[in-house]
Amino acid sequence: MTSAQRAALEQLRTSSVAVGRLATLFAEAGHELYLVGGPVRDALLGRVGNDLDFTTSARPDEIERLLRQLSPAIWDMGRAFGTIGCAVTEPDGRKLVIEVTTFRSDAYSSDSRKPSVVFGDHLGGDLVRRDFTVNAMALDMVSGELLDPFGGLADAEHGVLMTPSTPELSFSDDPLRMMRAARFAAQLGFRPAPDVVAAMTAMAERIAIVSAERVRDELVKTIMAPNPRVGLNLLVVTGLAAQVLPELPALRMERDEHNRHKDVYEHTLTVLDQTIDLEPRLGGPDLIARLAALLHDIGKPRTRRFEPGGKVSFHHHDVVGAKMATKRMQALKFPNEQIKSVAKLVELHLRFHGYADADWTDSAVRRYVRDAGDELQRLHVLTRSDCTTRNARKAARLRTAYEQLEWRIDELAKQEELDAMRPDLDGTQIMAILGIPPGRDVGRAYKYLLEKRIDDGPLGEEKARETLLQWWAEQQASR
Repeated sequence: MTSAQRAALEQLRTSSVAVGRLATLFAEAGHELYLVGGPVRDALLGRVGNDLDFTTSARPDEIERLLRQLSPAIWDMGRAFGTIGCAVTEPDGRKLVIEVTTFRSDAYSSDSRKPSVVFGDHLGGDLVRRDFTVNAMALDMVSGELLDPFGGLADAEHGVLMTPSTPELSFSDDPLRMMRAARFAAQLGFRPAPDVVAAMTAMAERIAIVSAERVRDELVKTIMAPNPRVGLNLLVVTGLAAQVLPELPALRMERDEHNRHKDVYEHTLTVLDQTIDLEPRLGGPDLIARLAALLHDIGKPRTRRFEPGGKVSFHHHDVVGAKMATKRMQALKFPNEQIKSVAKLVELHLRFHGYADADWTDSAVRRYVRDAGDELQRLHVLTRSDCTTRNARKAARLRTAYEQLEWRIDELAKQEELDAMRPDLDGTQIMAILGIPPGRDVGRAYKYLLEKRIDDGPLGEEKARETLLQWWAEQQASR
């Protein structure tokens, strides 16, 4: 261990008033207390975080009693797993999240979706059950000693992921650890040891016993990592993606003999990379944008057709892909709002190409804005990212066309308040002008005026009134 690493650990142990008080409380009560897992690993790697995980010989009721002397903000949702947490604010205003867990050992039965929990009495039994050696290090909160029985420090320095016990035993105890390997590869740049990759490949089907919510959360962490491509590739090559996100490996379609279409899988990962590069336009890392990039072409395998002359087509893969994205995200228990947003982006991701091929009228631009709705900025990012052609002339043409479209949207927005595109008359005004009660006709009239607004721009109330009365007379005459 270097002097810098020793200093980082000592600072981790002593620089926080709350952590010092916590160590004193547990020591005076006669309990062991160790800082474990990610905080220790990150300190040794020169990283800093505000979430602190501890393990202790104390049982959950005793942990809660001691934490209540530290903070009134206590939670115990993880009590069944031996975990009690609290939030504290340091004198300098820094906020810390502290979780303390009884020494334990988790294991899945052959068909269980939740781990059984057995509380332990010593640190060694707790560390051996952890996912990887880099997370199986413990810092003694009294002595400051680093306990590293499985060589986690060396593995961290070499960027290697290895399990404390055999990978087969570790992944059998908790299959989600296989996906966690992909997440750490994407987050930290670690590479799984060959034995770990072999076990992930052989045991991929065992991920099926893990709940959809836990799988989703791990997948999200991988996608939101600095380099998700690395983690996603690992999920694909080991067969785990085929279990949890089968639409992704399905993109590795055979290329036609004339190489008339691009490698859709590699294209997808490139679009994801380019989306990440453009995320500053969205204010920072954006899950919806990344999911849309990852799923935007998943309809291609189902719609691929070999046309006369050796051409390959994927007609309507945008619509098919939106339905597939909805189904997969529902299976993974994503929130409905996120599902709707991603599906909309997948369905609209090709719309721009009509603009690139021919000038759009103002009406077409308004429809583009209306259909994108709240997802317009993400659609800008996805559409720009979807250009992965190596043809410099074509890439420049598409880039120029999209810049022109964004300029036209901005200009129309200044003139017409596109963000709040509504008819010139609201429902109450429509009922008053036509002398009709609430009902289907009001909705039809509102939709008609909205279409006129999109086609012709703002009409003004007087012109809108004349237009509405003319439409209404035509409707009455046709009945």
